[in-house]
Amino acid sequence: MSGLRKFLDKIKPNFEEGGKFAKLHSVFDGFETFLFVPNTTSKKGSHIHDATDSKRTMIIVVLALVPALLFGMYNVGYQHFLAIGQDMGFWGTFFFGFLAVLPIILVSYIVGLGIEFIVAQIKGHEIQEGYLVTGFLIPLIVPVDTPLWMIAVATAFAVIFAKEVFGGTGMNIFNVALVTRAFLFFAYPTAMSGDTVWVRTKGAFGFGKGEVIDAFSGATPLGQVGTATGPTADIVGTLGEPLNFWDGVIGLIPGSIGETSVIAIALGAILLLVTKVASWKTMLSVFAGGAIVGAIFNWIGPDTAVAHFPWYEHLVFGGFAFGAVFMATDPVTSSRTETGKWIYGFLVGAMAITIRVLNPGYAEGMMLAILLMNAFAPLIDFYVVDANIKRRLKRKSPSNLPQGEALERS
Repeated sequence: MSGLRKFLDKIKPNFEEGGKFAKLHSVFDGFETFLFVPNTTSKKGSHIHDATDSKRTMIIVVLALVPALLFGMYNVGYQHFLAIGQDMGFWGTFFFGFLAVLPIILVSYIVGLGIEFIVAQIKGHEIQEGYLVTGFLIPLIVPVDTPLWMIAVATAFAVIFAKEVFGGTGMNIFNVALVTRAFLFFAYPTAMSGDTVWVRTKGAFGFGKGEVIDAFSGATPLGQVGTATGPTADIVGTLGEPLNFWDGVIGLIPGSIGETSVIAIALGAILLLVTKVASWKTMLSVFAGGAIVGAIFNWIGPDTAVAHFPWYEHLVFGGFAFGAVFMATDPVTSSRTETGKWIYGFLVGAMAITIRVLNPGYAEGMMLAILLMNAFAPLIDFYVVDANIKRRLKRKSPSNLPQGEALERS
């Protein structure tokens, strides 16, 4: 790494003011700070310094997402070959999924980072690092057969209108990745809610071609529950095999690329909690809110399949676990006060199950719940802080002080 450091120091003057590539200063700075922790220090005042800047924090989140990505790649191949009745072995199955998911990742980063670079150059600012995570999240929350041009359009819309117009990283009100998904859901509903989009039905780069057999069904478990006409629903997999709670935990089921395996998501959650990048209070309260409201609907809910869907299965099917770990804990768009984290997380979980039950057309619920609570997070924090101020003022009120101290102050 010392050789790379010397090389960057050698060419750096070319990108500084007066250099022949000065107009690309933002690009060079973004590349340099991605590789090395900045060595700039404050000129005055008291500050605490360590080696963890926002880029390093973002990279930890990316690493936490890797288990969900790798499992998602394997599951894409698994669902494909299960549907066409072929057995390609572990590596063949994974390689198929890798080739299917890779273009989505590339489109997400090329479009999103391209816009970030352009905006940074226009403003003359440093390239903001928030898209390191957003670009990784977007491929994990979409169906594998979503057309690439749709992902490009949705990503561009989200980065421009949900992030840059608010001032960039740290200023956005709504989670950018979820805005991408919401745009796809409402602008191209068949690409997000149809049965077949959840399972890859065509080969990638000539690999894994085959005809889909008659028994094939790509509907997600929550999609099946939401469209059931009776008071109960038997959820099944790609070939009609019954699914249970543990299938949702393992994740070999149709769904968005990175949202199916609770085990893979839990591995990422452990890393986020150990490194203190994410709040355990928010995570726990999301699950608590979902479990309590799910149990209430199981007890006194309407006579529909989704209302009587076991509360514990709500937590493992669909994007609930993924949203609780990686979306609801977004430090920019969630509550920042400690009490507010409990309230915010609980309401996210409660709203997700409420949307699922009362409006089965939105089978997931988690996306809309988090976006809704993003809008209310600042309000929650305001009232938490305001309540703290009032309590402190009340404690200092003369009527609440010992008589001697009250007389002294008066």
